[in-house]
Amino acid sequence: MSSPSPETAAKQTGLRPLAEQIESTYERIGVTGAHKQVVFMILLGVFFDALEQNAVGITGPVLRESWGLDASGIGFLNTMTFTATALGRIATGLIVDRFGRRNMLTVNLIIFAVGSLICAFAPSYAVLAAGRFIVGFGLGGEIAVAVIMMAEFFSAKHRGTAVGLINVTAAGLGNMLAPAFGILVFTLFDGPDKWRWLFGLLFLPALLVMWFRRYVPETPRYLAATGQIDKCNEVLNRLATGKLAGAVPANEQYIIGAEQTQAATGSAGGTWKQIFTKKLLPRTIMLVIAVGMSYAAQISMLTLMPMILVSLGYAVNTSLWFTLLMQTGSLLGALTASVVANRFPRKLVLTLASVLGCGSGLAIAFMGSNIIFVLIFGVVFNYSIIVLNTTIWLFAPEQYPTRVRGFGTSIILAAGSLSGGLFPLIAGAVFDAGGIAAMFSVMAGLFVVLAISIRFVPETFGKPLQEDDNAIYGH
Repeated sequence: MSSPSPETAAKQTGLRPLAEQIESTYERIGVTGAHKQVVFMILLGVFFDALEQNAVGITGPVLRESWGLDASGIGFLNTMTFTATALGRIATGLIVDRFGRRNMLTVNLIIFAVGSLICAFAPSYAVLAAGRFIVGFGLGGEIAVAVIMMAEFFSAKHRGTAVGLINVTAAGLGNMLAPAFGILVFTLFDGPDKWRWLFGLLFLPALLVMWFRRYVPETPRYLAATGQIDKCNEVLNRLATGKLAGAVPANEQYIIGAEQTQAATGSAGGTWKQIFTKKLLPRTIMLVIAVGMSYAAQISMLTLMPMILVSLGYAVNTSLWFTLLMQTGSLLGALTASVVANRFPRKLVLTLASVLGCGSGLAIAFMGSNIIFVLIFGVVFNYSIIVLNTTIWLFAPEQYPTRVRGFGTSIILAAGSLSGGLFPLIAGAVFDAGGIAAMFSVMAGLFVVLAISIRFVPETFGKPLQEDDNAIYGH
């Protein structure tokens, strides 16, 4: 296909703002085989990341028997993981805004794969904690890049579903199948060191994912926002024809004019200080609070529930089966969030899910002596958490222009990771002191704070992602 002349292209686009050019191009292209390949390659890594994220909770009962760790000791491993995840997300956010998105996919996988091997061969608790820190750093960057890239590869029509698929894969399939993975490993490998096999076997999928991802391109939004118009059009041609590998199959000029991007005359990325401007700071703070509450509830549940069930008298494998059953709520929640993302405003979904999470938390608190009620409301609790997390993952990148979207989104996700790393220590201490009733009463209160905080964030439902720093959504 021949490239139109600059005059023809200008007429076609009307020299519209960059955001409009990209959005109309995405709508014209639709969803092709190339989009599906990109989605598959991103989600493949996200799935194994979810297994790695659940590793502490799965191995917790075994480590307690093998090394004599208490709830605080297990909680500290989780704290190391998610504190590093927060740091990994912040570092990745700075890097991807300046040097691009795609390269960090591979770098983060390498980091977490190395951490997995360290955990598998750890001779002491200190080395295991250090390994979990390295794992966490890689995990943090991986999820941050996945959220940003999935948001930037699709139009507003498909963006909600695309980003939602991350949590369908991670919090849904990953969290649900993680206990099954633990059961399989602990069945095949017996003895006090069987937990080492679980960490070690997570190294192999990382190598597989790195191989598959070699054809993932840079996002057109990033290329256009940084003045790389020719490369942007090259990727758009690949997406349009459905071919990621080989020679560029077409040469149509979808995007024109370097003037549409401020970055064409400046640095390759925005400055991190823009996040703290009058327009962006309030929404960032409110989303930080919201995601902090959601992650605190989710990670406390993931980390402590297997151990709580063991403390109630159930065997390790039985507790993992019960945990798997409760994690079906995660899959249902992620699927629900993906479907409603294109139909209902973000803030409405977040409010309703917060009410459901608070109610189910209180139900577990007051009926925790009955395992049937724990399982039923555990499913509902996980369901509401993943609806919240999935919607926040979609909501966050919609708040920022392209040049600072990576850092802005990473700040919010990092806050969630930090909260998820620290709060299980509090939840574990509350459980040791007051049991399941006290722990879930505290976690129910987290949803109240979340529901209040999101009222102060601008609604973005149905709007295109912005490329211009001055075209940021207001209330």
